[in-house]
Amino acid sequence: MSFIIIAPPVPTQKWKEELELIAPEIPLVIGTDTDNPDDIICAMVWKQKPGVLNRFKNLKLIFSMGAGVDHVLLDDSIPEHIPICRVVDPQMAFSMSNFVLMAVLNHHRSLYNYRKAQEKKHWAQFEFEERNLKIGVLGTGFLGMNVAKKLHALGFQVMGYSTSNKETPFPSYTGVEMDTFLSQINVLICLVPYTPKTEALLNYDLFKKLTQPTYLINVSRGSVQVERDILKALDEGILNGAFLDVFEQEPLSAESPLWQYSSVQITPHIASLTYPKESVRQVLECLNLVKKGLPLPNKVDRKKMY
Repeated sequence: MSFIIIAPPVPTQKWKEELELIAPEIPLVIGTDTDNPDDIICAMVWKQKPGVLNRFKNLKLIFSMGAGVDHVLLDDSIPEHIPICRVVDPQMAFSMSNFVLMAVLNHHRSLYNYRKAQEKKHWAQFEFEERNLKIGVLGTGFLGMNVAKKLHALGFQVMGYSTSNKETPFPSYTGVEMDTFLSQINVLICLVPYTPKTEALLNYDLFKKLTQPTYLINVSRGSVQVERDILKALDEGILNGAFLDVFEQEPLSAESPLWQYSSVQITPHIASLTYPKESVRQVLECLNLVKKGLPLPNKVDRKKMY
Protein backbone atom coordinates (compact mmCIF):
# COMPACT_ATOMS: atom_id res chain seq x y z
CA MET A 1 0.00 0.00 0.00
CA SER A 2 1.66 3.24 -1.16
CA PHE A 3 0.70 6.86 -1.70
CA ILE A 4 1.92 9.10 -4.50
CA ILE A 5 2.24 12.89 -4.79
CA ILE A 6 2.22 14.45 -8.26
CA ALA A 7 2.51 18.20 -7.84
CA PRO A 8 4.90 21.17 -8.05
CA PRO A 9 7.97 21.01 -5.75
CA VAL A 10 6.86 23.37 -2.95
CA PRO A 11 3.49 21.79 -2.10
CA THR A 12 5.00 18.34 -2.68
CA GLN A 13 7.63 18.94 0.00
CA LYS A 14 5.11 20.32 2.50
CA TRP A 15 2.66 17.45 2.03
CA LYS A 16 5.49 14.92 2.14
CA GLU A 17 6.66 16.27 5.50
CA GLU A 18 3.15 16.15 6.97
CA LEU A 19 2.41 12.64 5.73
CA GLU A 20 5.71 11.39 7.14
CA LEU A 21 4.82 12.96 10.51
CA ILE A 22 1.24 11.71 10.67
CA ALA A 23 1.58 8.32 8.98
CA PRO A 24 5.27 7.40 8.70
CA GLU A 25 4.36 3.76 8.05
CA ILE A 26 2.87 4.58 4.63
CA PRO A 27 5.36 4.33 1.73
CA LEU A 28 5.34 7.51 -0.34
CA VAL A 29 6.31 7.97 -3.98
CA ILE A 30 7.15 11.45 -5.29
CA GLY A 31 6.44 11.98 -8.98
CA THR A 32 5.35 9.31 -11.42
CA ASP A 33 8.43 7.09 -11.49
CA THR A 34 8.02 3.86 -9.55
CA ASP A 35 8.87 0.22 -10.17
CA ASN A 36 5.75 -0.84 -8.30
CA PRO A 37 2.79 1.04 -9.78
CA ASP A 38 0.33 -1.62 -8.57
CA ASP A 39 1.17 -0.70 -4.96
CA ILE A 40 -0.25 2.82 -5.36
CA ILE A 41 -3.73 3.15 -3.84
CA CYS A 42 -3.95 6.92 -3.24
CA ALA A 43 -2.80 9.80 -5.46
CA MET A 44 -2.52 13.37 -4.18
CA VAL A 45 -2.31 15.63 -7.20
CA TRP A 46 -2.15 19.24 -8.38
CA LYS A 47 -2.20 19.94 -12.12
CA GLN A 48 -1.08 16.46 -13.08
CA LYS A 49 -0.63 15.74 -16.77
CA PRO A 50 -3.57 13.89 -18.36
CA GLY A 51 -3.00 10.17 -18.50
CA VAL A 52 -0.22 9.92 -15.89
CA LEU A 53 -2.52 8.09 -13.46
CA ASN A 54 -3.43 5.35 -15.92
CA ARG A 55 -0.60 3.05 -14.93
CA PHE A 56 -1.77 2.84 -11.32
CA LYS A 57 -4.32 0.04 -11.72
CA ASN A 58 -5.15 -0.33 -8.02
CA LEU A 59 -5.85 3.33 -7.34
CA LYS A 60 -8.66 3.72 -4.76
CA LEU A 61 -8.69 7.49 -4.23
CA ILE A 62 -7.58 10.69 -5.98
CA PHE A 63 -7.24 13.75 -3.77
CA SER A 64 -6.92 17.29 -5.12
CA MET A 65 -4.33 19.28 -3.19
CA GLY A 66 -6.56 22.34 -3.15
CA ALA A 67 -10.18 23.49 -3.24
CA GLY A 68 -10.32 23.41 -7.05
CA VAL A 69 -10.63 20.17 -9.00
CA ASP A 70 -10.77 21.37 -12.60
CA HIS A 71 -7.11 20.42 -13.07
CA VAL A 72 -7.94 16.82 -12.11
CA LEU A 73 -11.04 16.58 -14.24
CA LEU A 74 -9.19 17.73 -17.34
CA ASP A 75 -8.04 14.11 -17.48
CA ASP A 76 -11.07 12.29 -18.87
CA SER A 77 -9.16 8.97 -18.82
CA ILE A 78 -9.60 8.62 -15.05
CA PRO A 79 -12.01 5.68 -14.50
CA GLU A 80 -15.43 6.65 -13.16
CA HIS A 81 -15.21 4.23 -10.23
CA ILE A 82 -12.25 6.04 -8.65
CA PRO A 83 -13.56 8.74 -6.28
CA ILE A 84 -12.06 12.23 -6.42
CA CYS A 85 -12.10 14.34 -3.26
CA ARG A 86 -11.06 17.90 -2.52
CA VAL A 87 -9.92 19.85 0.50
CA VAL A 88 -12.60 21.66 2.47
CA ASP A 89 -10.79 23.35 5.33
CA PRO A 90 -12.07 26.07 7.70
CA GLN A 91 -8.54 27.45 7.87
CA MET A 92 -8.53 27.79 4.08
CA ALA A 93 -11.82 29.67 4.29
CA PHE A 94 -10.29 31.89 6.98
CA SER A 95 -7.39 32.79 4.68
CA MET A 96 -9.59 33.35 1.64
CA SER A 97 -12.19 35.47 3.40
CA ASN A 98 -9.57 37.64 5.09
CA PHE A 99 -7.83 38.18 1.76
CA VAL A 100 -11.11 39.31 0.18
CA LEU A 101 -11.86 41.52 3.19
CA MET A 102 -8.48 43.18 2.66
CA ALA A 103 -9.32 43.84 -0.99
CA VAL A 104 -12.77 45.20 -0.14
CA LEU A 105 -11.62 47.41 2.74
CA ASN A 106 -8.75 48.92 0.76
CA HIS A 107 -11.24 49.88 -1.95
CA HIS A 108 -13.82 51.03 0.61
CA ARG A 109 -11.39 53.51 2.19
CA SER A 110 -9.54 54.51 -1.02
CA LEU A 111 -6.22 53.21 0.28
CA TYR A 112 -4.68 53.03 -3.20
CA ASN A 113 -5.47 56.70 -3.77
CA TYR A 114 -3.79 57.59 -0.49
CA ARG A 115 -0.79 55.50 -1.47
CA LYS A 116 -0.43 57.50 -4.69
CA ALA A 117 -0.71 60.71 -2.67
CA GLN A 118 2.01 59.46 -0.33
CA GLU A 119 4.32 58.81 -3.27
CA LYS A 120 3.89 62.47 -4.21
CA LYS A 121 4.27 63.62 -0.58
CA HIS A 122 0.77 65.05 -0.84
CA TRP A 123 -1.51 65.44 2.21
CA ALA A 124 -4.86 64.25 0.78
CA GLN A 125 -6.88 64.59 3.97
CA PHE A 126 -10.31 65.48 2.60
CA GLU A 127 -10.04 64.31 -0.99
CA PHE A 128 -11.52 60.80 -0.84
CA GLU A 129 -14.81 59.83 0.75
CA GLU A 130 -15.69 56.49 2.25
CA ARG A 131 -17.37 54.55 -0.55
CA ASN A 132 -20.93 53.28 -0.17
CA LEU A 133 -20.49 49.67 -1.21
CA LYS A 134 -23.14 47.28 -2.45
CA ILE A 135 -21.29 43.98 -2.56
CA GLY A 136 -22.27 41.03 -4.70
CA VAL A 137 -20.68 37.63 -4.02
CA LEU A 138 -20.88 35.52 -7.16
CA GLY A 139 -20.67 31.92 -5.98
CA THR A 140 -21.79 31.31 -2.40
CA GLY A 141 -20.35 27.85 -1.88
CA PHE A 142 -18.17 26.95 1.11
CA LEU A 143 -15.63 29.73 0.53
CA GLY A 144 -18.02 32.28 -0.95
CA MET A 145 -20.53 31.93 1.88
CA ASN A 146 -17.78 32.48 4.44
CA VAL A 147 -16.73 35.66 2.63
CA ALA A 148 -20.30 36.94 2.32
CA LYS A 149 -21.16 36.31 5.97
CA LYS A 150 -18.04 38.12 7.18
CA LEU A 151 -18.80 41.14 5.02
CA HIS A 152 -22.42 41.11 6.19
CA ALA A 153 -21.29 40.92 9.83
CA LEU A 154 -19.14 44.02 9.26
CA GLY A 155 -22.26 45.92 8.27
CA PHE A 156 -21.81 46.00 4.51
CA GLN A 157 -24.78 45.66 2.18
CA VAL A 158 -24.24 42.17 0.74
CA MET A 159 -26.09 39.99 -1.71
CA GLY A 160 -25.20 36.60 -3.12
CA TYR A 161 -25.73 34.58 -6.26
CA SER A 162 -25.55 30.80 -6.47
CA THR A 163 -26.72 28.03 -8.79
CA SER A 164 -28.81 26.63 -5.93
CA ASN A 165 -31.05 28.24 -3.33
CA LYS A 166 -29.25 29.15 -0.12
CA GLU A 167 -30.50 30.25 3.28
CA THR A 168 -28.65 33.48 3.97
CA PRO A 169 -28.93 36.47 6.30
CA PHE A 170 -28.72 38.68 3.20
CA PRO A 171 -30.56 38.76 -0.17
CA SER A 172 -29.65 35.80 -2.33
CA TYR A 173 -30.32 35.17 -6.01
CA THR A 174 -30.23 32.11 -8.21
CA GLY A 175 -31.11 30.82 -11.67
CA VAL A 176 -32.44 33.48 -14.04
CA GLU A 177 -31.95 36.22 -11.44
CA MET A 178 -28.36 36.96 -12.48
CA ASP A 179 -29.28 40.23 -14.22
CA THR A 180 -31.17 41.42 -11.14
CA PHE A 181 -28.19 40.54 -8.97
CA LEU A 182 -25.74 42.41 -11.23
CA SER A 183 -27.96 45.50 -11.49
CA GLN A 184 -27.82 46.16 -7.73
CA ILE A 185 -24.10 45.98 -6.95
CA ASN A 186 -20.98 48.12 -7.25
CA VAL A 187 -18.50 45.49 -6.04
CA LEU A 188 -18.43 42.07 -7.70
CA ILE A 189 -16.54 39.30 -5.89
CA CYS A 190 -16.13 36.15 -7.97
CA LEU A 191 -15.75 32.85 -6.10
CA VAL A 192 -17.28 30.39 -8.56
CA PRO A 193 -15.59 27.05 -9.30
CA TYR A 194 -14.21 26.55 -12.78
CA THR A 195 -16.58 24.48 -14.91
CA PRO A 196 -17.57 24.57 -18.60
CA LYS A 197 -20.50 26.80 -17.52
CA THR A 198 -18.28 29.32 -15.75
CA GLU A 199 -15.51 29.45 -18.36
CA ALA A 200 -15.13 33.07 -19.54
CA LEU A 201 -18.07 34.06 -17.31
CA LEU A 202 -16.49 37.42 -16.45
CA ASN A 203 -16.79 38.86 -19.94
CA TYR A 204 -17.91 42.10 -21.56
CA ASP A 205 -21.53 40.95 -21.95
CA LEU A 206 -21.74 40.34 -18.22
CA PHE A 207 -20.05 43.63 -17.37
CA LYS A 208 -22.54 45.54 -19.52
CA LYS A 209 -25.31 44.32 -17.19
CA LEU A 210 -23.77 46.21 -14.31
CA THR A 211 -25.73 49.43 -13.83
CA GLN A 212 -23.13 51.12 -11.57
CA PRO A 213 -19.37 51.54 -11.96
CA THR A 214 -18.19 48.36 -10.28
CA TYR A 215 -15.04 47.11 -8.59
CA LEU A 216 -14.13 43.56 -9.64
CA ILE A 217 -12.44 41.07 -7.30
CA ASN A 218 -11.64 37.66 -8.78
CA VAL A 219 -10.14 34.99 -6.53
CA SER A 220 -11.62 31.97 -8.29
CA ARG A 221 -9.88 30.80 -11.46
CA GLY A 222 -8.19 32.64 -14.31
CA SER A 223 -10.23 30.71 -16.87
CA VAL A 224 -13.36 32.35 -15.47
CA GLN A 225 -12.28 35.80 -16.67
CA VAL A 226 -11.63 37.31 -20.09
CA GLU A 227 -8.80 39.74 -19.53
CA ARG A 228 -9.22 41.74 -22.73
CA ASP A 229 -12.86 42.31 -21.69
CA ILE A 230 -11.78 43.44 -18.22
CA LEU A 231 -9.46 45.98 -19.86
CA LYS A 232 -12.24 47.15 -22.19
CA ALA A 233 -14.64 47.55 -19.27
CA LEU A 234 -12.01 49.52 -17.34
CA ASP A 235 -11.38 51.79 -20.32
CA GLU A 236 -15.11 52.46 -20.68
CA GLY A 237 -15.67 53.08 -16.96
CA ILE A 238 -17.96 50.07 -16.54
CA LEU A 239 -15.39 48.79 -14.06
CA ASN A 240 -13.75 51.39 -11.82
CA GLY A 241 -11.00 49.03 -10.72
CA ALA A 242 -10.07 45.40 -10.20
CA PHE A 243 -8.26 43.20 -7.73
CA LEU A 244 -7.11 40.06 -9.53
CA ASP A 245 -5.46 37.06 -7.90
CA VAL A 246 -5.92 34.67 -10.85
CA PHE A 247 -5.14 34.93 -14.55
CA GLU A 248 -5.77 33.21 -17.86
CA GLN A 249 -2.10 32.24 -18.00
CA GLU A 250 0.00 31.91 -14.85
CA PRO A 251 2.47 33.33 -14.14
CA LEU A 252 1.06 36.49 -15.68
CA SER A 253 3.19 37.49 -18.65
CA ALA A 254 5.37 40.56 -18.28
CA GLU A 255 3.78 41.75 -21.55
CA SER A 256 0.25 41.76 -20.12
CA PRO A 257 -1.25 45.26 -20.18
CA LEU A 258 -2.84 44.53 -16.80
CA TRP A 259 0.45 45.41 -15.15
CA GLN A 260 0.20 48.95 -16.50
CA TYR A 261 -3.25 49.80 -15.09
CA SER A 262 -2.99 51.75 -11.85
CA SER A 263 -6.60 50.80 -11.07
CA VAL A 264 -5.72 47.08 -11.11
CA GLN A 265 -4.18 45.32 -8.12
CA ILE A 266 -2.34 42.07 -8.92
CA THR A 267 -1.41 39.21 -6.60
CA PRO A 268 0.16 35.88 -7.71
CA HIS A 269 -2.67 33.39 -6.96
CA ILE A 270 -2.19 33.45 -3.20
CA ALA A 271 -5.69 34.35 -1.91
CA SER A 272 -6.41 30.89 -0.52
CA LEU A 273 -3.73 28.75 1.07
CA THR A 274 -3.84 24.99 1.56
CA TYR A 275 -2.76 23.77 4.97
CA PRO A 276 -0.99 20.40 4.57
CA LYS A 277 -1.63 19.14 8.11
CA GLU A 278 -5.41 19.33 7.80
CA SER A 279 -5.33 18.25 4.16
CA VAL A 280 -3.31 15.10 4.87
CA ARG A 281 -5.67 14.29 7.73
CA GLN A 282 -8.58 14.50 5.29
CA VAL A 283 -6.77 12.26 2.80
CA LEU A 284 -6.29 9.55 5.43
CA GLU A 285 -9.89 9.90 6.60
CA CYS A 286 -11.23 9.57 3.06
CA LEU A 287 -9.11 6.53 2.28
CA ASN A 288 -10.30 4.85 5.47
CA LEU A 289 -13.91 5.49 4.42
CA VAL A 290 -13.20 4.12 0.93
CA LYS A 291 -11.92 0.88 2.46
CA LYS A 292 -15.08 0.59 4.54
CA GLY A 293 -17.34 1.40 1.60
CA LEU A 294 -18.78 4.44 3.36
CA PRO A 295 -19.81 7.81 1.84
CA LEU A 296 -17.01 10.31 1.38
CA PRO A 297 -17.08 13.91 2.59
CA ASN A 298 -16.30 16.46 -0.12
CA LYS A 299 -16.47 13.93 -2.93
CA VAL A 300 -16.48 15.67 -6.29
CA ASP A 301 -19.54 15.44 -8.53
CA ARG A 302 -17.89 14.95 -11.91
CA LYS A 303 -20.87 16.40 -13.79
CA LYS A 304 -20.96 19.57 -11.67
CA MET A 305 -17.14 19.64 -11.47
CA TYR A 306 -17.13 20.51 -7.77
